[in-house]
Amino acid sequence: MKKTIVVVDDHILIAKALQGIINNFAAFEVIYVCENGKDMIGNFESNCIIPDIVLLDISMPIMDGYETVSWLKEHYPDIKVMALSMQDEEKSVIKMVSNGATGYLLKNAHPVELENALTKLDSNGFFYPDWASKIIFSSLNKNKENEIKISEREKEFLKYTVTELNYKEIADKMFCSPRTVESYRDQLCEKLELKTRVGLAVFAIKNGFA
Repeated sequence: MKKTIVVVDDHILIAKALQGIINNFAAFEVIYVCENGKDMIGNFESNCIIPDIVLLDISMPIMDGYETVSWLKEHYPDIKVMALSMQDEEKSVIKMVSNGATGYLLKNAHPVELENALTKLDSNGFFYPDWASKIIFSSLNKNKENEIKISEREKEFLKYTVTELNYKEIADKMFCSPRTVESYRDQLCEKLELKTRVGLAVFAIKNGFA
């Protein structure tokens, strides 16, 4: 069964072109396109068809990519979000990732690169090309240099973020309650200005906690 995708982009010609390209991929299909975040929310409510992946533009009227990915992470945290934009500035990348995007790709990417990105996003839970990874890692290092205090228990929790264990299983490993594990997660997300487990896992790997 193909993984389902919703394209959110205010440039309808681009959105339709993406739909045509993706529908030729063996493992993916676009179920509908939306002009902005508000339009996407309306489609979620009326169609009751929730996709596996949202391919999300950043600069849009009414409800842009930053607002939309934040809404998705609050209401549908299991949806994988790939930012697809012409913007490669550090500020745009960091803000989208901090708000919950699990992937980032430029609009001038080749269709083969797009298919590869979607495949890795689906299988690994995230995809960032090398140039975006460097921006993310640089930002995480800046956070560390700002003397963020991470306790030993939080470090232990970070070690488990890169595993496939759920929070209850992590709690068992740490000999504490799931609520305590969730508090470690929330505290670290606040300290590091992150919103997802993927972001915590990237931080853990880069800084030698995993």
